[in-house]
Amino acid sequence: MNDVIERFADECHRIIVEDSGASGLEQVCERLEDVLVDESVIAEFFGPDANSPRKILYEDPELGFCIIAHVFEGPRVRDPHDHGPSWAIYGQIEGTTNMTEFRVVEPPTAGKPGKVEAVKNYDLEPGMAVAYDVGDLHAPVRNATTKLLRIEGMNMKGVERDEYVAID
Repeated sequence: MNDVIERFADECHRIIVEDSGASGLEQVCERLEDVLVDESVIAEFFGPDANSPRKILYEDPELGFCIIAHVFEGPRVRDPHDHGPSWAIYGQIEGTTNMTEFRVVEPPTAGKPGKVEAVKNYDLEPGMAVAYDVGDLHAPVRNATTKLLRIEGMNMKGVERDEYVAID
């Protein structure tokens, strides 16, 4: 494993053990911004041959959080979503992600998506990171290829989540 990612994973573990709440996530988010501009991380995981939409770089054996490299080729629009029982931190390596945050207007019910309305919109540029706590709704839009380093509070592969639709 890359030395910078290894040290970062150890630091994340320490921070989350000491404070698993919103302020702990903000500390991890701030530390992630240093990692996003590290040349060894960019070269090893986000170079010209990198093309994996989801590559787990580290999964904490005790706490379960994951550090993941994402390379999304071309434009991509996601529906509003949260990360179910998990938090997530998005860190921009390359390109721009336009992010919209939402609030619930009508919660999802059995088989019917919830309704949400936009409350905030901003661009994530290289070197920037943002934390979303459990239940925070957001939707990324990418107009071109982007590269991200994301941290999930747990491995989200296969985790069922509620569906939401945005209203005007």
